[in-house]
Amino acid sequence: MSSWLQTAVERAADVSDGLALKRQASLELLCDAKWPTRKTEAWKYVPINVWERAELSGATNDTVSAPVIDGLDSLDVVFVNGQLQSVAAESIEGLTLISLSDAGAQAADLFGTIKPDRHLFGLVNDVLATEGVVIDVAAGAEIEKPIRIVNLLGEGAEAHTRVLVRLGAGAKATVIEHYSGNSLSRNTGFAEYQVGEKAQLEHYRFALQTGEAMSIGGCHVELAEHSELNSTLVGFGSALSRIDVDVTHAGSHAFAKMNAIYLLDGKELFDLHSTIEHAVPNGTTEENVRGIVADNSRAVFNGRIHIHRDAQKTLAELNNRNLLLSDRAEINTKPELEIYADDVRCAHGATVAEIDQKALYYMQSRGVSRAQAQVMLNFGFINELVDQMPNEALAEWLRPQLRERFASMEVK
Repeated sequence: MSSWLQTAVERAADVSDGLALKRQASLELLCDAKWPTRKTEAWKYVPINVWERAELSGATNDTVSAPVIDGLDSLDVVFVNGQLQSVAAESIEGLTLISLSDAGAQAADLFGTIKPDRHLFGLVNDVLATEGVVIDVAAGAEIEKPIRIVNLLGEGAEAHTRVLVRLGAGAKATVIEHYSGNSLSRNTGFAEYQVGEKAQLEHYRFALQTGEAMSIGGCHVELAEHSELNSTLVGFGSALSRIDVDVTHAGSHAFAKMNAIYLLDGKELFDLHSTIEHAVPNGTTEENVRGIVADNSRAVFNGRIHIHRDAQKTLAELNNRNLLLSDRAEINTKPELEIYADDVRCAHGATVAEIDQKALYYMQSRGVSRAQAQVMLNFGFINELVDQMPNEALAEWLRPQLRERFASMEVK
């Protein structure tokens, strides 16, 4: 066991609340867990040693305002350096929004029930996450305002937060997970979503930490019969950035759409692992992942779709496209299909290409500067996924950030 993991186990002994039984079960698994190395398949491209070796001085919990998104009228839950700062007080029929520490049995019903136990840092989050939020949407309720969960990380912070969301039958809601910070910090942020029969979840995760920030987290979703998930993930690279996504089709005729975008520069790292479990018949999954990798940065994508024996009539597609802007940049991609049913329609693929120099030259010959031409070509590569975001205010807020990011990613 690594020294950092040993310290985490020792700290877990000081955590005592209504989730004690579940925390203890995770702690037992954690004590038997092995620290990942380069020989661990799921971590072979990730320099996990930077997580362990980082020396954090501790952060002050100053009051910080959540980033403003023009045109977005949202219900905000704000964490600063892992501490809950504010919860939207607005009362909306059919919506319960409560802190993890105040949730009691309401949290125990969800905590650890959807996230698979195989995630090492998920277990760490299980035993250390005392701060979080529980969101309960009543059956048939349609929550028009998006619920935005903001995590702001400053210099020296170590944070472990948890999001638990339950949508009752026929409910509709939008949940936005927003992570931000560029200073040396360490955080685990995990979320579990239980989507009821015929319910609809619109989900976003903006992993916008950069610089020396280190972040390991996950989004884990269980879909009931005829339920729908529309998820968008956007990641910027940092010293270490890893997200695990699990979607389980637990009810027939469920639909899952997942779009992901990652943009890396410098010596940044971004690692995305996704697993889609089709356990029952007539499920549909559409997964599109696109990345732009510049300079000495490195991206990792492992996408797995598992079609169980009883999951007949499944339709599943997985596509990963990558654009390299430097001969030193690196992408390690591994799309997987594991099929045990014989009446399915499935496809998967991955591409890695360089920016089209002819297109770049053509635009420059028409009076467009090289820098602007590069931004236009890069943006065209991922704009299709931005256009598919259901919330236009979020799309409009994201586009200038992407353009600014592109402007610094020089073709070399």
